[in-house]
Amino acid sequence: MKLKPVLTGVFAGLMLACGGASAQQGPEAPGTPETKTIGDWMVRCFPVNNSNPCDVFLELADQRSRQRVLSVSLAYAPAADRHLMQITVPLDISIQKGVTIEADGYKSPVLKYRMCSRDGCFVQTAPDNAMIEALVKSSSGAKVNIVADNGKAFGINVSLKGFAAAHDEMVSEARAKAKSPKAGDAAAPKP
Repeated sequence: MKLKPVLTGVFAGLMLACGGASAQQGPEAPGTPETKTIGDWMVRCFPVNNSNPCDVFLELADQRSRQRVLSVSLAYAPAADRHLMQITVPLDISIQKGVTIEADGYKSPVLKYRMCSRDGCFVQTAPDNAMIEALVKSSSGAKVNIVADNGKAFGINVSLKGFAAAHDEMVSEARAKAKSPKAGDAAAPKP
């Protein structure tokens, strides 16, 4: 099985689960997720038939405007033994600069934006184990670095309170609930 088609399919599932699934209406909506809050993170498991039904999720909003400043979703696909991450930031960012994540002494490579919509700009990546380990072991939180269209850099502080326990819970739930894609369906998991 080739990893790229599997990851493409997993990202499609992740988009369904993370891309506003709780706000969708009608017969296409995946349903209300089971949720559990651990520290500042939420473990969500969606009632969908795909290879990565659960994620850990954090959303930060501006206290005055209540607009989303950042959301981070991290899922685990047991069949591929890979994590999948989606980071959402507001519009008016420098697409070319991408995003970096720092935690303690770790700094990620530049993570490229995959697309933008009226809801913001999205990074979708399969992070390596070093990033996951840095986030799990961090004692001081993390920082997501973005650059605005005007060139001004912003470091958005992200709490990792409860992240390690939430991550472990999510991986356990994902292993229990994941549906392995059939050989011919690797690129298109069914919602």
